[in-house]
Formats: sequence, structure tokens, C-alpha cells
Amino acid sequence: MATLRVNPTRMELTRLKTRLKTARRGHKLLKDKLDEMMKRFLELIRENKKLRAAVEEELVRAQGAFGMAAAVMSPQMLEQALSCPKQAVSLTMESKNIMGVAVPVFHTVLKNEDPGELFPYGFAATSAELDDAIDALAGVQTKLLALAETEKTTQLLSRDIEKTRRRVNALEYVMIPQLEETIREITMKLDENERGNLTRLMKVKDMMLEDARRKALALDGAGEPGGQETAS
Repeated sequence: MATLRVNPTRMELTRLKTRLKTARRGHKLLKDKLDEMMKRFLELIRENKKLRAAVEEELVRAQGAFGMAAAVMSPQMLEQALSCPKQAVSLTMESKNIMGVAVPVFHTVLKNEDPGELFPYGFAATSAELDDAIDALAGVQTKLLALAETEKTTQLLSRDIEKTRRRVNALEYVMIPQLEETIREITMKLDENERGNLTRLMKVKDMMLEDARRKALALDGAGEPGGQETAS
């Protein structure tokens, strides 16, 4: 593992230890966020699967009803019946926050709440199959919007999950090991310098003691002849 290029000083060691502590805390927070986002993502996937199955089933039913209506009605009559719709729908979008991700929330408002406004034609010249087809399409509208909302939410969450996973991996496998290795090397160098300084101090002390011993011996050797002459 490559280490960071820093000066092996105690001040740098303290700074790196602070960075390591922050990186570990950030890794834990991001890991917790990633776990929660994965939990929400899986719940949305299951919900999306159910909604898609329900929407496809109702669309197949509506398509079948339209097929039956087209079989019993002429193309001109069918086109005329559907050419001037009475009902209108307005769509508004808001956003909500899921684990730091802004996801859409769709709302629909009908121009007229009267159920009779759903059919833009008279019932005398049309078939019951066309009524069933329009009723089926009107019923699936809410589920279609819910499906679009869920799919967009899962898409946005998946992108943020991938970004968060890359950050977690970068911290876990690159940054934290680099900091740990750099701290270990700086600690070893500082310990080695400390041992070297201690060895030098002990060497200087031994040299000073040896010098003092030699001086003491020299003084003793110089004083012995004088002492003998005074005695005689």
C-alpha cells in the first residue's frame, strides 16, 4: 500500500491521526446510509414490480376492449366518438427527500369530477365495449403515474447508491489503509529517531564518565609522588 508523502514529524502524526479518525467516522456514516438506501431501494423494487404487473394487466384489458369496440364499430364512428374529449387532467410535480435524494411526487387534478364527463360521446351510437375500454384506461391512469413515480425514484436512488458505494470503497480500501500505513511508518521513524537520540545520549554520558575517570586518575597519579616526598 502506497503511503502519503508527508514529513515524519509529531505535528504531522497528530494531524494524520485526526484525519484517520474523521475518515473512519465518515466511513461508518456512509456505510449506514448505504445500508438504509439499499433497504429502501429493495422495497421500491418490490413495489415497482407489483405496480408494473397491475398496469400491464389493466392495459391488456383496455386494449382487448378497444379491439372489441373496433370490431363492432366502423373506424369513422370510432374516430368521431373519440375526437372531442370532455375531460382534462393537469399534472403537478413536487419533490420529497429520501436519504438525501430528491425524488418526484406526482399529483393529478381532473378538470371535472363528474364521472359522466369521462365519456365524450353519446351512448346511443357507440358500443358497450368502448365504454369498458375508456373506463379501464381511466382506472389505470393513477397506477401509471404511481409506476412512473416509483421507477424514477428507483433510478435516482440507484445513482446515489452507486456514488455512495464508490465513496465507501474509496475510504475503506484506499484512504483509511493509506493513512494507517503512513501513521505506522511515521511512528516507526519517530521511535527510531528517539532510540538513536537515546543511544547518542548514553554514548555521550559514557564518554563524559570515562573522561572524568581519566582526569581523576591523572590527578591521583600526580599527587602520589608529592605526598611521599613530604613524608620523608
